Amino acid sequence: MATMVLVHGAWGGSYGFRAVRPLLAAAGHDIFTPSLTGIGERSHLAGPEVNLSLHMQDVRNTIFYEDLDDIVLLGFSYGGMVVTGLLDDIGDKVRHLVYLDALVPADGQSGADVIGPLGRMLTDAADGWAIRPVPRELDTPEATAWSNARRVNQPIGTFTEPVSLSKPLEDWDFTRTFIKASADPGEANDSAFWTAARLAEASAAWGYHEIATNHMVPMNRPHELANILLGLAAA
Repeated sequence: MATMVLVHGAWGGSYGFRAVRPLLAAAGHDIFTPSLTGIGERSHLAGPEVNLSLHMQDVRNTIFYEDLDDIVLLGFSYGGMVVTGLLDDIGDKVRHLVYLDALVPADGQSGADVIGPLGRMLTDAADGWAIRPVPRELDTPEATAWSNARRVNQPIGTFTEPVSLSKPLEDWDFTRTFIKASADPGEANDSAFWTAARLAEASAAWGYHEIATNHMVPMNRPHELANILLGLAAA
């Protein structure tokens, strides 16, 4: 049995893993999907004070209060910023680190830095402290409408605050995997996600998988994602 902590992305919420959780739990694993303050089911707590540090604290508290150890820790999309920033605090509790079509920052980088020009466009276009959701299509119009109804503004501090990482990811004792959504027609070839994916694929220090769908992997391909995570848990 493994303990898995799945961290959702920007503008979303832990509900994005609703189809993945039962598949992993049915195999006997303990699954935790903490909700990040100010978005998803905690969108009522949004405000200018919400930043990356607060999202890190959301996940850190889950790990502490649930007394979790030997974790498979996954960051989806923006969630890659959160899990990376946590490593100096909880890296000794991680068995395997997974980036799911995620931002992979180096020390001192913010989400906007990693995303590049588009990241700066998003923060420049913010309405005060709020960055409007980036539109995302799911497999059907019905699924897209369901998801879009739940996507909310992202506090700008989550994209502008840099992470602190004391050593490169490859120098940590845990193993690591990147999972790329490989069939997103709207994604640029030089996106932050593809850049991280190619580095991982070329490195002996990383595992690498692709899932042929767009960025919204947990909603579009829950079974394929669960199968990869079950394989990592068994390794």
